[in-house]
Amino acid sequence: MINYFLKFSGHYKAILKLGIPIVIGQLGIVFLAFADNIMIGQYNTLDLAAASFVNNTYNLPILFGLGFSYALTPIVGQLFGRKDYSKVGETLKNSLLLNFLMSILIATFMFIFWLNIDSMGQPVEILSLIKKYYMIQLFSIPFIMLFNSFKQFGDGITKTKISMYIMLSANLLNVVLNYIFIYGKLGFPEMGVIGAGIATFISRIMMLVLFIIIFIKSKDLSVYKEGFINGKLNKSCIRVLNKMGWMIGIQMGLETGLFTISSIFVGWFGSVSLAAHQIVVTVSTLGFMVYYGIGAAVAVRVSNFYGQNDLKNVRSTTFAGFHITLCLAIIASTFFILTRNVIGDIFTNSQEVKDLTSSLMIILLFYQFGDPLQITFANALRGINDVSRMMVLAFIGYMLVALPTCYFLGITLGYGVQGIWLGYPVGLTTAGILFYLRFNKKTKMTTAKPKSKYNKNTDN
Repeated sequence: MINYFLKFSGHYKAILKLGIPIVIGQLGIVFLAFADNIMIGQYNTLDLAAASFVNNTYNLPILFGLGFSYALTPIVGQLFGRKDYSKVGETLKNSLLLNFLMSILIATFMFIFWLNIDSMGQPVEILSLIKKYYMIQLFSIPFIMLFNSFKQFGDGITKTKISMYIMLSANLLNVVLNYIFIYGKLGFPEMGVIGAGIATFISRIMMLVLFIIIFIKSKDLSVYKEGFINGKLNKSCIRVLNKMGWMIGIQMGLETGLFTISSIFVGWFGSVSLAAHQIVVTVSTLGFMVYYGIGAAVAVRVSNFYGQNDLKNVRSTTFAGFHITLCLAIIASTFFILTRNVIGDIFTNSQEVKDLTSSLMIILLFYQFGDPLQITFANALRGINDVSRMMVLAFIGYMLVALPTCYFLGITLGYGVQGIWLGYPVGLTTAGILFYLRFNKKTKMTTAKPKSKYNKNTDN
């Protein structure tokens, strides 16, 4: 058994080297959200309510946009694996154009939603705050999408620390600006949630500007800059990026949709269930971000080896990534068991909510196998450009298995919020098994590199 794991040792080291900076950057985003909610909540409850509505509204389009930008990573990774650095720069150029156009499309849909906010049934006393905060977030979408392009480029060429340092710097700036703008420090007026929106907007601009400066000034990136300057905007590259982007974006949207719709189910059981549900979702997000950081590293490594037509290492790096996420899941499960009776104290004074939170934390343990499984093999499929079929399998796992199971156990059988949470591991594990079977089939059947110079999707 020890000899079995020893043969993966090189992959373990490489994945952790790539993945840890991604994990740190992802966790920074989570802790920033915590800081935002705490600082806004301490200012005013109405401002917190407005921020909650707007942020929840933006979750789906932001995650879809992030998924759409993920199309760049496997393509860049494969080109990087073949040392085709000039083409990497050209692909980044095409990705920036495509992501900018997508940001306009997303912003257009969100603006239409903004025009109809009055009919969404929100409290009248916070509508003005909602509209202003929402509009500030709307203007930041292009900066998010353009930064995503640079981030996925950096990850694809294994320079994951660049994004980590930029994201941590932006998070620190955001907290400082929150303090100044929310509470009215250094001569600025008190702006509450509007000040938090302005702080986020400035931070997102800074993230993009910093990456542009690094891209221009860094000697390590000069080989890609040459391809960026001399490369052409062309339909072939944009077509491949667009197709893969939609598939990955929809897949991530389906997973987000599962939790969004099931949260509506939870709301039917009242505020106590909803509060406990939100606490456990928040805790589970920490685990998800860690698993996803390792999964992103797997996607980079897989795409590098796939670009070299090295299927043996494609498989080895994927299973090594799964081993790492399983170890992390064991650590997370131990943490959940030990803290299940005290987690609620951090968020609420209600004993009823605390008791329900404790029971949901037990169910969260069953969640810890399916989540690493589906995250690892979803990212491996992205690394080999097999995303169209993955979207179909995601729909089966999330929408045809998980969501009906949540409803059946929670509503039909009357197990309440516990029943709904029992549906999550069933769906996530189903999706993970389907992704694994697809990956196993593709990596055993595929014997040649993608035909197109832009690594077109190889779904069949």
